[in-house]
Amino acid sequence: MALIGLMLLIFPLAACDPSTAVQFSDLQLNIPPDALKAPVVRPVPDSQKLHVGVTLKMNQDWLKKMEGTKIEPGKPSHLEDFAKKVGIDDQTYQKFKDFFSPQGIALKLNKLHTYLTFDAKASTLAKLLQTKFVVRKYNGREFYGPETAPKVPAFMTSSIESVTGLDNYSSKPVHTLQGLTQQTNSKQQATSSHQLLTSGQTLSTQQASTPQQDCSPPDQTLFPKDVAGAYGFDRMWNKGWNGQNMTVNLVEIDGSYRDDIQNYFDCIQFKGHLSVVNVDSAPQDALGESTLDVQMAAGLARSVNIKLYQTDGNADDNVWGRVNDMLQRILDDNTNGANSGSVVSISLGAPENEVSQDDVRALDSTLQQLTRVEHMSVFVASGDCGAFGSRQYGKLAVSYPGSDPWITSVGGTILQVNQNRQRNQEVVWSDNSGNSCKNQWGSGGGNSILFKQPSWQNAPGTKNQYSRGMRQVPDVSAAAYGLAVYFKGQWGAVGGTSAAAPIWATGMALVNQGKMQQRHSFSYGPQTFYQADKGQAYFDITQGNNLYYRASQGWDFATGLGTPNLDAFYSAAP
Repeated sequence: MALIGLMLLIFPLAACDPSTAVQFSDLQLNIPPDALKAPVVRPVPDSQKLHVGVTLKMNQDWLKKMEGTKIEPGKPSHLEDFAKKVGIDDQTYQKFKDFFSPQGIALKLNKLHTYLTFDAKASTLAKLLQTKFVVRKYNGREFYGPETAPKVPAFMTSSIESVTGLDNYSSKPVHTLQGLTQQTNSKQQATSSHQLLTSGQTLSTQQASTPQQDCSPPDQTLFPKDVAGAYGFDRMWNKGWNGQNMTVNLVEIDGSYRDDIQNYFDCIQFKGHLSVVNVDSAPQDALGESTLDVQMAAGLARSVNIKLYQTDGNADDNVWGRVNDMLQRILDDNTNGANSGSVVSISLGAPENEVSQDDVRALDSTLQQLTRVEHMSVFVASGDCGAFGSRQYGKLAVSYPGSDPWITSVGGTILQVNQNRQRNQEVVWSDNSGNSCKNQWGSGGGNSILFKQPSWQNAPGTKNQYSRGMRQVPDVSAAAYGLAVYFKGQWGAVGGTSAAAPIWATGMALVNQGKMQQRHSFSYGPQTFYQADKGQAYFDITQGNNLYYRASQGWDFATGLGTPNLDAFYSAAP
């Protein structure tokens, strides 16, 4: 994608002495040139509020120092003490405020000084940035953005990595969920008015059982004990590792019904804690994604702390900016907890070429900080359209952020267990029925078009006939078909890499719990999985395909390194 060119102009800065000439430059928003030439259909209303996020450049030398900081489990990390070294200093922040404050715009800077946000009316920003905001129609869909390149003081461009929220060019993220959203019946409709979980609410197992409990999932579905037996979670439980004092952070663009979650918690006798945080605004509906993620984490670590970060995925603004705000909230909430071994699970995405460069840069920066600064492992679903993440059959593509090099990308399998809950058979999850992808084509995988292949992505199978020197997806896999989930008052069989991501995230939380107790350390980051690629750390999937790439011995584009053999992975992980 071409960049909006850099131009220098001279204007007086309202916040400074009017006689002082201030150099201005065009802000690079990285919208494709063809989209910028698309017809204008109407102006953006002056009163429309824009929520803007500014990702700031980081000091790479200090990032390396933070990455190399010794992990001391149980000790506070005090990362805020280094914020002015990693991000912008107070003097630079004051210059930003001097530019925006005279227009009544209040800035909010994150704790690491690497990201700031503000809200303003379109008319206010149009005047300040010397442009107009318009709606254009491009490739059959409408998006808003500046009519001409926004102008800011030149010092800002040297501090800015990307800006989100001045446009909503990117396609909205899509849940990587198969099954729930396609089910409707009278019973489900009757429960649709139940209360959505909202910010500040907490849930755990009720002290007394309730007569309304429904703990009878359908036959031929996988309940947590089935997954646990197949992947070795039960062996972690037997050592007393059930997630106590560990946190799984979930990033969601839909909500959950309180009654659904409570029923599930009571059925599995959940002893952990669920807390909910609304970011930007609360979700307006429950589509099943958040419900699935919560239940996968709770079912596999029954004493874990689940933090559910949620926003409204149906908002008309830049939803990717909201996703980044949720990740930034996790960053802020954990500046003192970089020694805690926490994990993040994300089950959404969009084709790489449908996410703007600025949205990618913003998210990549936040994901990098979560990994390098706060020592977290971030797991992202690889997508549910097989090798065709474009959602067009025959057009190879992968999904973002499942292709980001700072995360662990998780594909999907079909898992079968015997009556003793032992792993019986496992193949690639795929289904070539239907002319369009409705999240049923299978395990996402392929070559990125955005990121070079990281040096750590090196294992038997990663060098193959399809290798292009780019980031290869996925890294690992887990069950993505026929999992039992309680949603809208009834049990159903659910799947998608949406399920696989929280399975792996929860597994890593248990591994870290054990490592902190026994080795006084823990593992984090995607490189961990390639360093642990020895012995029996994974079940190698060698049967099936994702409609283009076949499973094979070693790493492959359908299932990555394989599915978790958690007890062995614990021993092999560095």
